[in-house]
Amino acid sequence: MSRAPQFFIAGHPKSGTTALYDMLRQHPQIFMPDKKEPRYFATDLPSAYNPRRPNVPAAGYEDYLALFDGAAPDQLVGEASPVYIWSQTAAENIARTIPDARIIAIFREPASYIRSLHYQLIEARIEQETDLGKAIALEPTRIGPRPGTEEDWPEVLQYTAHCDYADQLRRFHAHFPHDQVKVIIYDDFRRDNDATLRDVLRFLGVAEDVPIHAKESNPTVRMRSQRVDGVVQAMDRGSTPAARAVKTAVRAVAPRSVRRRAYDLTLSRLVFGSPRPADDEVMLELKHRFRPEVEAFGDYLQRDLVALWGYDAIA
Repeated sequence: MSRAPQFFIAGHPKSGTTALYDMLRQHPQIFMPDKKEPRYFATDLPSAYNPRRPNVPAAGYEDYLALFDGAAPDQLVGEASPVYIWSQTAAENIARTIPDARIIAIFREPASYIRSLHYQLIEARIEQETDLGKAIALEPTRIGPRPGTEEDWPEVLQYTAHCDYADQLRRFHAHFPHDQVKVIIYDDFRRDNDATLRDVLRFLGVAEDVPIHAKESNPTVRMRSQRVDGVVQAMDRGSTPAARAVKTAVRAVAPRSVRRRAYDLTLSRLVFGSPRPADDEVMLELKHRFRPEVEAFGDYLQRDLVALWGYDAIA
């Protein structure tokens, strides 16, 4: 029988959520589906269950539950949709459907989080502006749909709006007892991966003595050239006559596995590279902007995040 998830990795993106998901999947008492980030309960955000594009059929609750069909009867079932923390509806929807659910949310210093998110959206071909400062300055112009971009989700490019940490956590505390919500600070996770993982396993009520390998997942990368990426994507999709001709010729002589390895190698060698050093001026600007939020969130958690995240060093 289909089973609903019993716990959720609900936030934040680019804060170690994929690494935690990959590690929890190694635990024999835990089942998490191959599909990460279904977003079913975020009814205000786009997903397979809430397609915003016309003439696209929506998947339903039974489709969502089918993700967990592979779980054994004695396994704890969970899913990871980090954008639940952004959603205005997810906390209430989860609580209404699964009131005993446990929630895990990871929070990262806002300026570094936004920088990493910006790289991620460029990699995903959602963001076209490669300069972070300029991308943030464009926020007021990116409120409505924009042809040729991620028009079904313009809110994703509102970078600074994703850092209302105290309000985001309050939404979950409004619907779940505090002992059902596990808050992780990204710095703690990075400093002692194993200790954080064991703390999460205790929170979930599963065995702590299971060997689990720490993983660095979904690392931040820089797109070297959007033009080269466009050529590679056109070749992969066969979206022009020349690209279709080349793709047909390659398919005739190379098996799918070889083609996929060649595609991945091209991306890693020619399209993506290591991130450049952060722009100190932009990062300082962001820290000035977010200091009140960091203070408020620290007060809410009763933890000195101003010192931990280096906000005490800015004028």
